[in-house]
Amino acid sequence: MKTLTVDLPGRAYEIQIERGLLDQVGEHCRAVLPKAERLAVVTDSTVGPLYGQRVLDSLTQAGFQACLITVPAGEPSKSLAVLERVYDALTGFGLTRTDAVAALGGGVVGDLAGFAAATLFRGVDFVQIPTTLLAQVDSSVGGKVAIDLKAGKNLAGAFWQPRLVLMDPAVLDTLPEQIFLEGMAEVVKYGCIFDRTFFDFLEARPNRAALMAEMEHILYTCCDLKRGVVVEDERDTGNRMLLNFGHTLGHAYELAGNYTRWSHGAAVAAGMCTAARLGVSLGVTPADLPERIEALCAALALPIRIPCTQADYAAAIGLDKKGVGHRISLILLEGLGHGIPYPMEKDQVLAALDALLEVL
Repeated sequence: MKTLTVDLPGRAYEIQIERGLLDQVGEHCRAVLPKAERLAVVTDSTVGPLYGQRVLDSLTQAGFQACLITVPAGEPSKSLAVLERVYDALTGFGLTRTDAVAALGGGVVGDLAGFAAATLFRGVDFVQIPTTLLAQVDSSVGGKVAIDLKAGKNLAGAFWQPRLVLMDPAVLDTLPEQIFLEGMAEVVKYGCIFDRTFFDFLEARPNRAALMAEMEHILYTCCDLKRGVVVEDERDTGNRMLLNFGHTLGHAYELAGNYTRWSHGAAVAAGMCTAARLGVSLGVTPADLPERIEALCAALALPIRIPCTQADYAAAIGLDKKGVGHRISLILLEGLGHGIPYPMEKDQVLAALDALLEVL
């Protein structure tokens, strides 16, 4: 087993990575939740039939009263309406403040279940059991949980650190090809902003078979990089902002597709490519860098361009949580493996994007 510790004062927790870990969920949860009697597992309609009963069996064997709460798969479940259904199921199960909630699924389930745990009874313990590549390398670590509002994505949220993160790389074997490759967008991001050597490593393995052969290393590397940032900047006011490389523009692409046409991973991939081009136009990013990022994204069947209107860009930039007043910190690349926050007036960002889109 590969183990990392997110060493936050008073809230330290482990990330455990091992094939077959799904059948050991109960014993590992019992180790960190010795007083809990009930553990409610929130999952979705895709993951539940695949892995729900295995997790319930493991929890029961460890002495928990366990139940499965299933929500529809997809981004629309990160809503107030579905959140209310989850609250009703949790209270109907008899959950108390000494019990816990687990998220079994991808980023949507992790966000939804985590937000429910953060807010029910003013906070109950929470365990992440991510089953998608994107969730394993990114959203399950760091304590950001949220739901979407009509005005935009992730606008109602909290920082609520899990007590434990359990990653079984074997569950990635059942991911559809498109979802696996879309998760690679977040993996590529780590190489872009933090680790040139890791980017080189990914360039040499531009297909699923080669990546899966090294998956424990990939998960460990991404989680280790994110762990360091979270410990330094838990509340996303400093270097943690670097993790949003590609996301500001990516949110515009998600908005342009009504959060249904483009997945988060696809939107982030295109967002990284556009941000790299924007960095060149602003004199920040080396001129040869966008082509390397675009080539790797294309090899992974990820989009490098997504059609988007200035209105969509304006809406996404206006709602971006890194914005302060009329200014926003875009994440740009000074070099491969070296991301920086680049403060700009929001109007300047839109003007720069307008000029860039005319030449692309």
